[in-house]
Amino acid sequence: MADIFERLIKNYGPIGEHRNKAHGYYTFPKLEGDISNRMKFRGKEVIVWSLNNYLGLANHPDVRRIDTEATKQFGLAYPMGARMMSGNSNYHEQLEKELAEFEHKEDAILLNYGYQGIMSAIDTLCGRHDVIVYDAESHACIIDGLRLHPGHRYVFRHNDVEDCEKQLQRATSLVEKQNQGGILVITEGVFGMAGDQGKLKEICALKKQYSFRLLVDDAHGFGTLGKTGAGAGEEQGCQDDIDLYFSTFAKSMASIGGFMAGERTIIDFIRYNIRSQIFAKSLPMPFVIGNLKRLEMLRTMPELKKKLWKNALKLQHGLKENGFDIGKTDSVVTPVYMKGGVAEATAMVTDLRENYGIFCSIVVYPVIPKGHIIYRLIPTAAHTDDDIERTLNAFSETKEKLDAGAYKVEDIVHMAEAR
Repeated sequence: MADIFERLIKNYGPIGEHRNKAHGYYTFPKLEGDISNRMKFRGKEVIVWSLNNYLGLANHPDVRRIDTEATKQFGLAYPMGARMMSGNSNYHEQLEKELAEFEHKEDAILLNYGYQGIMSAIDTLCGRHDVIVYDAESHACIIDGLRLHPGHRYVFRHNDVEDCEKQLQRATSLVEKQNQGGILVITEGVFGMAGDQGKLKEICALKKQYSFRLLVDDAHGFGTLGKTGAGAGEEQGCQDDIDLYFSTFAKSMASIGGFMAGERTIIDFIRYNIRSQIFAKSLPMPFVIGNLKRLEMLRTMPELKKKLWKNALKLQHGLKENGFDIGKTDSVVTPVYMKGGVAEATAMVTDLRENYGIFCSIVVYPVIPKGHIIYRLIPTAAHTDDDIERTLNAFSETKEKLDAGAYKVEDIVHMAEAR
């Protein structure tokens, strides 16, 4: 019999195998100082493009004040227990009511964490006779939710509505053959890696021909898209046709937790059956009160979203003018696609951080195919024109080095003199 621990330490996984060289720099880096457009990394100031602090609320003085006051009044323990048993409050219910109204839904339920919440919601909604149809590039939290599903699931090619319809036809045939069960379609409002919006309006139109319910994960659209910031459904004019709208507080609201909104009857079913909430302590009061304030600011300060988009469009236009491929993004998420291996990618990241003062996240194999590099830039309302100009210049210069093969050398930390 094999020792399970022995098996694990023989294979740390495709990312874990690089842990000794990567830890603390490429993986698990430590940004220090107030959350903002500029922070400290290993003692040096860097322009940060890796935080989903879209509206710049993380360190807003009004937010800091409310968070501090709520913590002073309630501490982090209150309320104790799960919501169903002893952890409910008027503030929790008020936040749910305001979120539902903001998303034009009848009701909403708070979730302690976005990842945990949607995963558990999928498990709650679907039984073994139900069929799930989902986008191939769905977030890991959705994929993990699918793993809990005991029934059939069919995947459609990313944002391919024609393929989505084919999978709906398969799902419909199976449900009719079983003579029981239903269909849940899952997609995203904004896909966080590539930045492209989901084809929500087109998928909603399929309801005229097929019987299904639609769940949308709009983590990156909430607060950034739509006239009022209500998200991708509002942006595309199909919010009423989205049966269940999910988002997290970890992006635009720069906080902890999440929510799901929809018809009162189905939200009530989730409320009384979702295991991740029934068997978990209630969201602490400082987060609830802090999120009420953040939601108020999202509703009443449209200038934050306006500034976010001003920065995002300036960054994206500048990248395209300099010959960079940013794919098909139609959100503020800004990917930059390049060619190169893992060694070149890490060398380029080091050069950007050490010699240009630019901190951004990088995606390489095995997340994407070998020979490709994606820099994922996250503009926020806190960034400045100077941040953008410095970043564009840094990317142009490092791209020249990448194309010239300069990053094939192992140590480029002291390449400043090559600039």
